[in-house]
Amino acid sequence: MEQVKFGFHISIAGGLSRVCARAENLQCETIQIFTRSPRAWKLTPLDEYEVNSFVQNIRDSGIAPVFVHAPYLPNLAGSDVVRSVDAIVADAQRCYRLKVNYLIVHVGRAKGASQIQAIRRVAQNINRVLERMPESVMLLLENTAGMGSEIGYRFEHIRDIMEQLEDSDRVGVVLDTAHLFEAGYDLRTKKGLDETLSCFDRTVGMSRLRLLHLNDSVTELGSRIDRHWHIGKGRIGLRGFRGVVNHTLLRRLPGIMETPRKSYMDDISNMKTIRSLVK
Repeated sequence: MEQVKFGFHISIAGGLSRVCARAENLQCETIQIFTRSPRAWKLTPLDEYEVNSFVQNIRDSGIAPVFVHAPYLPNLAGSDVVRSVDAIVADAQRCYRLKVNYLIVHVGRAKGASQIQAIRRVAQNINRVLERMPESVMLLLENTAGMGSEIGYRFEHIRDIMEQLEDSDRVGVVLDTAHLFEAGYDLRTKKGLDETLSCFDRTVGMSRLRLLHLNDSVTELGSRIDRHWHIGKGRIGLRGFRGVVNHTLLRRLPGIMETPRKSYMDDISNMKTIRSLVK
C-alpha cells in the first residue's frame, strides 16, 4: 500500500551542505527548501562546494522528492512583471543546478486589478517563465487562503490559469491543507474531504497534484486568514489529518509540513503526530 512520504521545510542557514543532516535528524523522507532569503530580491550566487555537497548528500540519503519554494516577493499577478519573472526564472535555474525537479510559487495578489485581470496576468507571466526555465523543472502553483487581494484560493482560479498556459504539462499544483480550510474547503470529515477532492478533480484534475503542504489552521473555516498551526492542534484537528494522510487519492503524494517552529522539538512532535495517524 502506498503511503505519504513526510518531511519539513528545512532551513539553509549556514549553507546548503547542512540541509541533509538536518532533514535526517528529523527523519524526513522528503524536504522543501528556499535557495535564498525568501523576503529579499537580492540574489547571492550559489557556492559550488555547497551545491555539490547538497546534491551528493541528498543522493546518498535517499530523500526524495526535493522541492524548492520560490521567495515570497515575486507576484505573478502584479504589474512589476520583469522583476517577478526574473526572480522565478533564477530560482528555476538554481533548481537545475541542485538537481531539484520542482519549484513552488504562490499564485499571486491582484492588488487593485480584477480577479479576471489578475488571472490573465498570472498566466501570461507563467508563460514568460516557462520560455526561460529549464525543462527538467516543473512549476508548482500553491493554493492560497485568500487573504487580502490573493487569488488562487478557489480551484476555479487555478483552472482558469491552466487553461491560458501554452505548455500546461510543465505546471502542477500544491495543495496546502491550512489554505484550503481557510478558503472554505472543509477537511474535517470524510464527506468534506471527499467533496473537496472531487471538486478539485472536476475543476483542475488530480493528475496535476504533486505535493501536499500539511499544516493545521489557527483560524476558522472560510476565515481567509492564513495562520499555520501544529498538526491536530488547530481547527482541522486530528480527525481531519487522519482522513487526509489515509485517503486513497492522496497516499501517493509527499507531504511537507510548514508548522510553527520555536525549537527542534516542535518538529519532532509534529512528525510523531502525523506518522501516528497513518493506518
